[in-house]
Amino acid sequence: MTIQWFKPESPVAQFIFAHGAGAGSDSDFMQTMAQHLCEHGVQVALFDFEYMQQAKALNKRRPPDRAPKLLNYFANILEQVDDGLPLFIGGKSMGGRMASMLAAHSTAPIKGVVAMGYPFHPPGKPDKLRIEHFTEIACPFLILQGERDTFGNQAEITQLQFDNAPNIIWLADGDHSLKPRKKSGFSESQHLLDAAKHAAQFIQEHSHD
Repeated sequence: MTIQWFKPESPVAQFIFAHGAGAGSDSDFMQTMAQHLCEHGVQVALFDFEYMQQAKALNKRRPPDRAPKLLNYFANILEQVDDGLPLFIGGKSMGGRMASMLAAHSTAPIKGVVAMGYPFHPPGKPDKLRIEHFTEIACPFLILQGERDTFGNQAEITQLQFDNAPNIIWLADGDHSLKPRKKSGFSESQHLLDAAKHAAQFIQEHSHD
């Protein structure tokens, strides 16, 4: 299992950060976010799920594995972490969903979950919600979501009733990768900085829970 670590000098906690369905741990989003979090004192681990490793080896896109296989691999990654640091997990899109599902059932000492661009439902299918496991997540759960994310925009999600509501921070005019349109007056680079700041604050707040 290959893990890419981003290690600050004096880490406050570690964050195991899973990629989304279509792009691996070497994507600009994952690398940029890991670097920003590292600059905030968070030790970050990036990895590729097995299907993504195969896709890269063959230079051919592959669909993600089924959730049980992804969750099993994610759980194995957690066995490689630093026992001396508070443990947080999360991911972008699918990776964030897998992290939240893992937190609902894992016996690992997970302090919190951070999902970026949570896939609340498939695009165009707002009735097919992926939130049934939220009730079983015992640790704090932060979602950083673009206001116009096609996997769950602000207008849709704010109307939902959650039994165990996550803390959702909305990024203005952001899409599924938190990217705003130019006409909005906001920038992608600033949104990524802000998202990392929110995530780092969440991690610092709950690292001693």
